[in-house]
Amino acid sequence: MAEKKKEIIWVTGAGSGIGRETALAFVNAGYEVAVTSRNTEMLEKLKEGLGDKKSLVKIFKCDISNHEEVTAVYAKMAKDYFVSCLINNAGVTSFKPAGEDSVEEIQRIINTNLLGAIYGIKTVLPAMVSAGRGSIINTVSVVAKKIFLNSSAYSASKSGLLAYTDVLREELRNNNIKIINILPGATKTPIWPNRALEKFSERMMTPGDVANVILKLYALDGTAVPEEITLRPLKGDL
Repeated sequence: MAEKKKEIIWVTGAGSGIGRETALAFVNAGYEVAVTSRNTEMLEKLKEGLGDKKSLVKIFKCDISNHEEVTAVYAKMAKDYFVSCLINNAGVTSFKPAGEDSVEEIQRIINTNLLGAIYGIKTVLPAMVSAGRGSIINTVSVVAKKIFLNSSAYSASKSGLLAYTDVLREELRNNNIKIINILPGATKTPIWPNRALEKFSERMMTPGDVANVILKLYALDGTAVPEEITLRPLKGDL
């Protein structure tokens, strides 16, 4: 009889922002976590700061927008682990009017935020379906529901991810797989330009607060599933 694999949580974009704080929250709760990012130096700093819990962190260099790279990284994880939860956090944007976004910038945003998340989902899904369990948590954004200027490509990527995963959820109703979409409002992360952080940081949510919500939603057990959660700063959108 084959030995049962250990379980691991896979957090993409874990080098900074919501991804980093989500990885920390899960590790501090005792979960083993696979962290991926293009910048492994930031992942190493995250791990070293965990003291005696750093053994719970497994680091993988991965450009989520590269399908072959995502597939290869997942294959490494799957040798020893069952990915019980994929948390899609990797994201980029430009903060430019639509007319000023170059085709290259638009491709980078769509390839990371939408296709990158889909690549991750496609890698973990067969094993989850086979096991009859699993969770996929997507950090989407309020831009998927509300118009924000200078965010056309970002909005398109996040709206696309919301639509894709809403359909996926319906297709997986009988497979015991949870699809949870988190739609955060303004959060104090490096994705924002410095001028915006200087002006609005006191009004923004902290990545740690968003991460704690993600952890609690994952830990929920029972017959009720939180399918979509919107998070906003107490004072509302910027």
